[in-house]
Amino acid sequence: MTTGPRDLRLSARRTDAERVVPVRHPLRWAFIVVVALFLVMLAHGLVTNRQFKWPLVAAYLFNEEVVAGVARTVGLTAAAMAMGLVLGTALALMRLSESRFLSGLSWSYVWFFRATPVLVQIIFWYNFGALYAMFSLGVPFGPELLTFKINNVITPLAAALLGLGLNQAAYTAEIIRGGIISVDRGQTEAALALGMSGALVYRRIVLPQAMRVIIPPVGNEVISMVKNSTLVSVIALAELLYSVQLIYSRTYQTIPLLVVACVWYLAIVSVLSVGQHFLERRYGRR
Repeated sequence: MTTGPRDLRLSARRTDAERVVPVRHPLRWAFIVVVALFLVMLAHGLVTNRQFKWPLVAAYLFNEEVVAGVARTVGLTAAAMAMGLVLGTALALMRLSESRFLSGLSWSYVWFFRATPVLVQIIFWYNFGALYAMFSLGVPFGPELLTFKINNVITPLAAALLGLGLNQAAYTAEIIRGGIISVDRGQTEAALALGMSGALVYRRIVLPQAMRVIIPPVGNEVISMVKNSTLVSVIALAELLYSVQLIYSRTYQTIPLLVVACVWYLAIVSVLSVGQHFLERRYGRR
């Protein structure tokens, strides 16, 4: 079948009609220009404003007290998150239990610790010795086997760990519970029908799939914990912020020392964000 001039003209017209014309976005380009100008102005102000005192920032960045505060912040974050993950996992499993007592106990814990501010909890544990001066272990209504002072046990570091860790467990419990219930219950029932134990079902079937849902919010909680660790400065625990405050209370260089703290927090959070990205990519594979 031959193609005539008329068919060629019709084909050319269809081609012109079907040609895709990109949509113009003048407002988007205007917004980009405004943001770019703002960023240039911000960078210019950071460089030219002598009040930032960048040489002083560089001098204090690896100061011995500052580095010790960074180490304490990282250690406190890791310990509090470990406590939150272990206790939060137990609370999540209790909440999903068929036992009304265990489920109610877990719900009460989550309700209480989410309803009270973490700063109040930290201060409460720091002053726990005013409530109970002594603590004893022994036979009920019998002899005491071990007695010690509360203030010797609940140090500022212990109070900070209890305040942050117990509070974090409440939020982690809800995250883990949400991840577990996101897995189709039919898979659990099928695994149990094949003779797998409950623990094995959770370890082999439920948790590997739930991790895709659990990792992103838990990663955000870790980053929040880094910043929440600044709250322990109220009980004079020398983490990063309090270490910086001790220095500028002597030198009166408030802004440069606060910039030092911000640089370290940015570095810590950046490393954690990279780790979270790789974990999400690993557990995101189907």
